[in-house]
Amino acid sequence: MNKTNIHNKNKNQKLFVASIAIVVALALFVSPMLNVDDALATHNKKNKAKQSIDQSQSSNQNAQCVSGVTTFISCNNVSFQHQKNSGNNALAQGGQGGNSAEQGISQSQSSNQNSQVVSGGDTIGSGNNINVQSQENTGSNALAQS
Repeated sequence: MNKTNIHNKNKNQKLFVASIAIVVALALFVSPMLNVDDALATHNKKNKAKQSIDQSQSSNQNAQCVSGVTTFISCNNVSFQHQKNSGNNALAQGGQGGNSAEQGISQSQSSNQNSQVVSGGDTIGSGNNINVQSQENTGSNALAQS
């Protein structure tokens, strides 16, 4: 290689390195001005959150008995319903104010029972409606905002 080729090669390398340095410096200077939202932490925005645990149970029962003789333990409606929440329902928000949050645990149960017995004799233990319902929440329902 002669001196001209070496000189041109060094000059091209220096120009390439200088171009990269200018692009990197420009990117570092401009990027804070773009204010791109961070998906995990929106410190400059208002936060909204809605969190809930909802449970619902329903029981509809009908019974009808017609007998010409004694009706024994017939046409009974029995319903057992149980709802249990254990653990925590926790929500936390950070930011510069303006946070809103809705949080709740909701449980509902209903039971509609109908029983009709027509008998020509005794109706022993028949036509009874039995409904047992329970609801239980253990743990915390905590909310924190800053």
